[in-house]
Amino acid sequence: MADVPRDLLEQVSQLEALFTVDAKKLKEITEHFVSELDKGLSTEGGSIPMNVTWVMDWPTGKETGTYLALDMGGTNLRVAEITLDGKRGFDVIQSKYHMPKNIKTGTSDELWDYIAGCLEQFLASHHAGQEITNVHLGFTFSYPCTQPAINKGILQRWTKGFDIDGVEGQDIQPLLDAALKKRNVPITVVAIINDTTGTLVASNYTDPFTKMGCIFGTGCNAAYYEVVKNIPKLKGHVNDDIKPDSVMAINCEWGAFDNEHAVLPRTSYDVKIDEESPRPHQQAFEKMIAGYYLGEILRLTLADLHKQGFVFEKQDITKLDEPYTLDTSFLSRIEEDPWENLSDVELLFQEELDLRTTEPERKLIRRLAELIGTRAARLSACGVAAICKKTGMTECHVGADGSVVNKYPLFKERGAQALKEILDWDIANPDDYPVKVTPAEDGSGVGAAIIAALTAARVEKNLSVGLKA
Repeated sequence: MADVPRDLLEQVSQLEALFTVDAKKLKEITEHFVSELDKGLSTEGGSIPMNVTWVMDWPTGKETGTYLALDMGGTNLRVAEITLDGKRGFDVIQSKYHMPKNIKTGTSDELWDYIAGCLEQFLASHHAGQEITNVHLGFTFSYPCTQPAINKGILQRWTKGFDIDGVEGQDIQPLLDAALKKRNVPITVVAIINDTTGTLVASNYTDPFTKMGCIFGTGCNAAYYEVVKNIPKLKGHVNDDIKPDSVMAINCEWGAFDNEHAVLPRTSYDVKIDEESPRPHQQAFEKMIAGYYLGEILRLTLADLHKQGFVFEKQDITKLDEPYTLDTSFLSRIEEDPWENLSDVELLFQEELDLRTTEPERKLIRRLAELIGTRAARLSACGVAAICKKTGMTECHVGADGSVVNKYPLFKERGAQALKEILDWDIANPDDYPVKVTPAEDGSGVGAAIIAALTAARVEKNLSVGLKA
């Protein structure tokens, strides 16, 4: 950045100091993460819920049958009909429905009626003229839930911008079932799963070396299988057919890591995002690494730089002043600009924000985007490393889904470098790293179908799928 004026260079140095997380800090965060994972499994509990899922079997790859899957994410609603072929393969018919903003902050009845309408539309579209009865549905509900059974999900709190009264603390299964019955849609919810649990199961179904599932998208989360005897909070609450050496998939809900703000290196921008969010002092980890927030971190930093006189001098920044006007794709486009003078960034700011930029300003902006994206990737690696350290896993694949891990430039590479630093690998070639993040294709939809199949098999054998009665 030799052609950048000295004052901007000094500002870049300050931003680098602000957003850079070195190896020592990564290790400190990881060690705290391990202790918080343990705390979440204890009878006392902690900020990370470590929710039991009642998914108690690894897939064999021999599962067969046709199942309906509903995936309610932060941006879209996806309905899929999935046929498992018994050879670790599957066929999918699916439709995607946009989740309107007004639904995300509306009433409970509006939410469930909208979802029931989408399911009704899917059946009408793909099975016109056919008589459909008693369809079993695996519902991927990607929000923190307590699950007393595989088909029950009590919402702990909304995330990803949802804020609907009357749902938190409620079992979502009867709420959706009532909306379906009101429309005479012949669908029954048989399994409620988190998208991350589905990603874990689907990824292991296609690749048995996968031992962890992660989501790095609008939100962030992880799931892995824990041995029942290592889950103190289950003691005395499970039936005799669940042996101490049985496995249980755990939905970590690690977006809540460090809600106490003990170890994460928050900036003033992170603090502002937290304090002005619908749920202050919650989801601390998520607010620093998830796609819903990365654009807002960039926006707040740019607005501050403008206030200090470093960028957009004497220009109206009304559009930039609008909260959440920038999404993560905005950062991606900045990082992807291939031109030396960053002409794509110039057009981006003109078209989206009505702002003129000089080349030195664009280079500062580019470096800022890199810093925010890199910090997110490096912090995300702390969670992966923590699960590896807690379980003693030294080699595995991590099935990862979500827009950030799949689309954000160099996110996986930056995360891999951080894993190397945390776990002290003396390995030059990233292809040889013993823990690898791999793509999880259609994780949550296929996972819901496989879990429905695994649940049906347990029910047939009269095995437990929930807490002791």
